[in-house]
Amino acid sequence: MSPIARPLALTIDCRDPRSLLSFWQQLVGGNLVADSPDDYMVLENVPMFGMMGFQEVPEAKQVKNRVHLDLEVSDIEEAVTSSTRIGATRLGIVHEEPANFFQVMSDPEGNEFCFILLK
Repeated sequence: MSPIARPLALTIDCRDPRSLLSFWQQLVGGNLVADSPDDYMVLENVPMFGMMGFQEVPEAKQVKNRVHLDLEVSDIEEAVTSSTRIGATRLGIVHEEPANFFQVMSDPEGNEFCFILLK
């Protein structure tokens, strides 16, 4: 069966695209697309995602994300320490599952993501 569409970009709604782009660029890499407008800034060459967009919206985040990113790390505590230095927040404790450990985090605007340590 042929898919209906192909993924193009992961876009995060936010209040301050420039600031959030900077946070995520430090977290996962990528390069700023030079001609990005201030209200929709884009990182390209982000490993695995290709492009990440940061779209300005008037409202602040209000509830838990229904979709979030799982980011593989080799050391959860080191990832937590490094990411909190650039604006992330640790949410709760490290959880253990049969195949991995995970730590829920949030970016500077409250969007949740997880650090995953595979067993």
